[in-house]
Amino acid sequence: MPLKVACIQSNSGSDVAANIAALKPLVERAAQTNATLVALPENTFRMEAPGERGPYPSEEDHEGVKAASRWAQAFDIWLLVGSAAVLPTPDASLPVNRSLLFNPQGEVAARYDKLHLFDVTLSSGERYAESAKFTRGEKPTLAVTPFGGLGMTICYDVRFPALYRTLAKAGAAILAVPSAFTHATGSAHWHVLLRARAIENGCFVIAPAQAGMHPGGRRTFGHSLIVNPWGEVLAEGSESEPGVIAAELDLSEVERARGQIPSLKHGDNMTYKM
Repeated sequence: MPLKVACIQSNSGSDVAANIAALKPLVERAAQTNATLVALPENTFRMEAPGERGPYPSEEDHEGVKAASRWAQAFDIWLLVGSAAVLPTPDASLPVNRSLLFNPQGEVAARYDKLHLFDVTLSSGERYAESAKFTRGEKPTLAVTPFGGLGMTICYDVRFPALYRTLAKAGAAILAVPSAFTHATGSAHWHVLLRARAIENGCFVIAPAQAGMHPGGRRTFGHSLIVNPWGEVLAEGSESEPGVIAAELDLSEVERARGQIPSLKHGDNMTYKM
């Protein structure tokens, strides 16, 4: 049977309660598409303005995480929280940027802490230093679900192909890339990067995104995407408005694509020396 997947595109601000209130009807809309899996973007419950820092609760105390657990159970869905800033331990000095997958019972089925932190200065003068705000994760996460392996990643990870190769070889049929891509880099690279990760690994890619203007003048690219293993875009969001996109995934396409272009096998024994 095809797997129905929905991605929520949001415009999160710095008020957690307001973001939760704005997201709930979007989750309900996504569930009404008969989606089994619903995915939310990076910084799901809070998009900090430049210079804002905390407070950061534990996962257990995070109001957004609690809401996501309720939504998964109430709507009988698998729900991917793109990311939330949470303290990994009570004595931690910095939070992690954590993605959480909830099962339909509202339980956390898998966690992933962002491995690649966004430390860049763009030509426009925009500067980002995630390593000053977050502790990086320690390892990749493949979530085992009734509908197949789900590789969990976040935003800037998409620029590191080896991570996706590792997840695909470990059994991922779907790669999740919840994001808050800057408008400048998204305009240049968003579509091509996501389609490339799908093509080179023979995987579906789901990429729910933040969109529009955020506190402090930050602008994100939107264009949430669902891409099939042949690199074809199945659904796409707008550039600036919150909303829901959905598509049916025929997971047999994964083996079909890998059978036609078996590059996952061909690279097994290769070493490269200069």
